[in-house]
Formats: sequence, structure tokens, C-alpha cells
Amino acid sequence: MWWNVADNDRTEFHEWHSKEHLPERLSISGFNRGSRWQADEAGAFFVLYELQTYETLTSQGYLTRLNDPTPWSTEMMPLHRGMVRSQCRVLASNGLGVAGVMHTIRMSPEPGRESALKRFLVDLVARVPQVPGFTGAHLLQTETPAAAPTREQQIRGGDAAADWILLVAGHAATAVPQLFDGQPPSSRLVAEGAAETPVVGRFQLVHAVTAGDVATTTEKMEEGRDAHTS
Repeated sequence: MWWNVADNDRTEFHEWHSKEHLPERLSISGFNRGSRWQADEAGAFFVLYELQTYETLTSQGYLTRLNDPTPWSTEMMPLHRGMVRSQCRVLASNGLGVAGVMHTIRMSPEPGRESALKRFLVDLVARVPQVPGFTGAHLLQTETPAAAPTREQQIRGGDAAADWILLVAGHAATAVPQLFDGQPPSSRLVAEGAAETPVVGRFQLVHAVTAGDVATTTEKMEEGRDAHTS
């Protein structure tokens, strides 16, 4: 997901997303990790949720949460500006862990050149972790489940969606052209079969939460209550 937030709403947005929204999402069965990234202090946001299976997107636990937002979520959802939300299949993935920098590239294939573009991107994902400054890459393709709009979507007023997405992670903020033989990523991707001009963004990690983090915190809270009442 990509979106922006007005300057005067950013402080509360960070508090809500870190202290309520991420823990809430990561308490849902099938969610492995959620992370929030930001282009700069006044820039756009990128949020990534990593799931056990694609079917988690239509699980009862997830849909129930989407259709029953908390009061704080109900207040914050209209503040998401220019929301692009993609529910994706993973076409290729390589690398370990979470790095501090995430480059996101959104694109669509030129009709008739889908296979050529996919081959180029899959090969790129395979070699990214061996390139200095990079730790991993992931190729995603949007596949929106057949489901009615949820209450959260209705509050936001509808979301746009990306098509194909390349995520490149690492600790180098400006080294992406070396993955494309020194060419601008957009130009090289168009040459390899992407339509028009891909949308390229660079984001810094703000906060990441795993399902294990949430489970551990819940266990500690329960132990504290037991100790207090024993």
C-alpha cells in the first residue's frame, strides 16, 4: 500500500499505526509481518503486510476486522490520501530479513510482452542479494480477491491498485541503477517490456512488527495480570 497523510495529521497517524493498527493486523491468523516505511519526514508512506498464504486475504478473521474498524481506525481511515492498495501473489522472492531501505517499482507489462518482462524481473530478483548494498528482492503481481468492498474501504472512499510490483531491499539508498546496468530503472524496464513509465519510490523503514512480537506481548500482559491477581 502507498498513500500520503497531511502534515498536521502525521504525529497521530504514526501513533495509531504503530500502537494499534500494526498489532491488530498481526494478531490475525495468517499475518506474519507488517512494516511501515516513509519516503522522508514529510513524504509518502509504503506499508507491506506479509502473509502465510494468499487465502489469508479472504479469511474470516481478516474480513471481520476490515468490516468492524475500531473507533480510532474509523477516525484515521479518511486521512489516507491517494491510497494504492494491492493484494498480491508472490511471483519470485529472494533474500533474508528486513533492511533499512525499500525501493518500490510499480509497472504494467506492455501487451504481448508479459513473458519477456517476467523473465527479466525473475532473473533480476535471483541476483539482487549478491549485489553490494542489497539484501533481497520480491516480484509481486496484483490479484484482487472477489469480495465485496469492506467497511474500511468504504470509509476511505475506494482504493486504486498497482499491477506488477518489484520490491528491492537493502542498505544502499542510491544504488538502484547498478541493478539495471547503470540505466535509470524506468528506462530499462520499458526496454524490457514495461508499458509507459514505471513509478519508482524509495522508502526508509519506520516500524516493523511480527506475529511473534504480538504473541509475546500478549503473553506477558496475561502473566502480569495473573501475578497481580494471585
